[in-house]
Amino acid sequence: MDKVVDFSRLKIKLASPETVLSWSKGEVIKPETINYRTLKPEKDGLFCERIFGPTKDWECYCGKYKRIRYRGIICDRCGVEVTQSRVRRERMGHINLASPVAHIWYFKGAPSKLSLLLDISPRDLEAVIYFAQYLVIEVDKEKKKEIVKEMEKEIEEKATVLEKNLERQIKQIEKTTEKEISQTKKKIKNKEQQLLACEELKLRAKQKIQGLRDELILEQEKAQEESKSLLDLIQRIKKLSLLTEDEYFRLATARGLSFLKVGMGAEVLLEVIKNLDLEKLLVELRQEVKESTGARHIKATKRLILIEGMKKAEVNPAWMILQILPVIPPDLRPMVQLAGGRFATSDLNDLYRRIINRNNRLKHLIDLGAPQIILRNEKRMLQEAVDSLIDASKSPIQRLRRQVKPSRCLSDILRGKQGRFRQNLLGKRVDYSGRSVIVVGPELKLTHCGLPKEMALEMFKPFVLRELILSGMAPNVKSAKYTLEHRPPEVFDILEKITKDHLVLLNRAPTLHKLGIQAFYPILVEGNAIRIHPCVCKGYNADFDGDQMAVHVPLGKKSQEEAAQYLRSDNNLLKPADGSPVAIPDKEMALGCYYLTSIDSRLELFPTVFISPQEAILAYQEGKLELRQPMKVYLGKELIETTIGRIIFNEILPDELSFVNDNVRQRTIQSLVTRAIQIFDKERIVKLIDDLKDLGFYFSTQSGLSVGIFDCKLYPDKEEFVKESNKKADQLEHNLAEGLITEEEKKRLVQEIWRD
Repeated sequence: MDKVVDFSRLKIKLASPETVLSWSKGEVIKPETINYRTLKPEKDGLFCERIFGPTKDWECYCGKYKRIRYRGIICDRCGVEVTQSRVRRERMGHINLASPVAHIWYFKGAPSKLSLLLDISPRDLEAVIYFAQYLVIEVDKEKKKEIVKEMEKEIEEKATVLEKNLERQIKQIEKTTEKEISQTKKKIKNKEQQLLACEELKLRAKQKIQGLRDELILEQEKAQEESKSLLDLIQRIKKLSLLTEDEYFRLATARGLSFLKVGMGAEVLLEVIKNLDLEKLLVELRQEVKESTGARHIKATKRLILIEGMKKAEVNPAWMILQILPVIPPDLRPMVQLAGGRFATSDLNDLYRRIINRNNRLKHLIDLGAPQIILRNEKRMLQEAVDSLIDASKSPIQRLRRQVKPSRCLSDILRGKQGRFRQNLLGKRVDYSGRSVIVVGPELKLTHCGLPKEMALEMFKPFVLRELILSGMAPNVKSAKYTLEHRPPEVFDILEKITKDHLVLLNRAPTLHKLGIQAFYPILVEGNAIRIHPCVCKGYNADFDGDQMAVHVPLGKKSQEEAAQYLRSDNNLLKPADGSPVAIPDKEMALGCYYLTSIDSRLELFPTVFISPQEAILAYQEGKLELRQPMKVYLGKELIETTIGRIIFNEILPDELSFVNDNVRQRTIQSLVTRAIQIFDKERIVKLIDDLKDLGFYFSTQSGLSVGIFDCKLYPDKEEFVKESNKKADQLEHNLAEGLITEEEKKRLVQEIWRD
């Protein structure tokens, strides 16, 4: 702990159970945290000193060893090492899980790594993990064939037995009927009555026989349907297919489960993953990628990338199933005593406590030999508890508890703006920096930004103090600070001189690519907002609806050189993703250029032919023709039909890019800038972008397409008009009270008053 471990990179990957054990200093067995009487950590609990280290520097739990002279000794009474208490920030524990648990990061979310690896749909995978369905691990194909043959034979035998039973019953009915007929003949002497009675007995016998035949058909159909559905189920069963509870019990009761092996939960997935031959699977997938097309090709490619990535990173897929759960150091999930004697604790302690309770209960039930249905429920609850610890947002239990405030899990501590990475590692607070809202600076050059004077003065304070002393305005630092606080005009002159050629870095979070941080020469501006060039917005993905940017001052000469070489905006004109230009005039600037170069269809062709573009511009300035009116002009020796707007637009273009005699759209500007990047140096490219920006903004304003506050003129007699309308509305209210008009009429008439 005395040596600070320095590192340059951080790699996040799956840990093996052996690695987790190597981190751990002991197993956490009890869910207790601290003893409520002694206020000391409970032994083998979540704050155990034997596992995580002492709570007091150089003192063991029982107090036998105190002070630094016993450093490194492990107490023979309490088992606590005599060391500094800060080890409680780094020492980890572990929990031996009674049943394997699937890591929620790898089976939930898109793409599901476990789902891709095993080629099982995420929904089916979830059903297996949460003990809703059985997963088939092995199928004995020979036994399966035998059972199918036996079943087909049984179906035929059943039909034969049913038919034999029917024949026997029919014979019985016929025999009984003959007996009854002979008895009837003896009893009834009248020939006609005798004939009628015999016919009635025969008819009754026929009806019975027909009823039996109908029953047989129904029984045959039912038996055939049941047998067929069971046969279909058996034939459908293959390795890694799923069985519902009903299907499982049907198989168990009808045929037994001798030909297949099934299971539920993460332990089944662990067994399947351990039996996977990754080398063989890679060969099969490479072959499938070559031969398949469409959705199958995409899926095979994804599986291939995943497995190759795991092999390259030396990650065993079985590690996605947790058998040993690491317990983070107690000082990273503290328990603090409040003023009233109560305790405030991290949510992680509650989540760990729930896991330990469920794990201990499951161990106890396994030792007792509890029924499978009870064990299954306990295993599911353990899975849910671990899910809640790792990522509560994806846990199914969290969906059911929406009214309860969700606990802050490990993923919540890492992810998002308030997470460990963005808040504490990437978002550290630094000196010589500031932050403010951004606004557009249409007057700026591409390599410049507008920096508020007060912000600049605070950031460049040491430089200003130095200049104040060197110029003789202050004899020492204390005096220079006093002068600076009173803000004399000379201070701002010095500041302007310092900032003139001193690059500053502008960063907009999130910095997702290199264009998220660029360097500019600051121009001091009034107010509190940072001004940025409109053409760099695309690189920053910035807009002016309240976005904020951070400013950083590179201090050393070397850092200034690096900023100029790599970060300055004129060195970042291309998009890193595809190499296309990113600093392009767009939106209002493109609109202004389009307005300038488009032809007004309402105007006719100007009758006079101009000898040169300059003559045409002179005629426009004298008001003889319109900006967007078509006319003819000689361009060198060539006579072309164009507009004054197009001539003005081409004046700002270098000779190599003109003459553009067309409506200038966004894509036209993009192609012009792309060509300029290919053939010009940086200075000429920046000048072209700035000229296009200025021209676009000017003619966008001239077009009158946008509406400003000063375009909204007030009605001159507004007050009088409102007063008169209110008087009419009052009259209608009076008429309603008198009963002269209805409520509906009054409503309609009031609307008409204000509409008119």
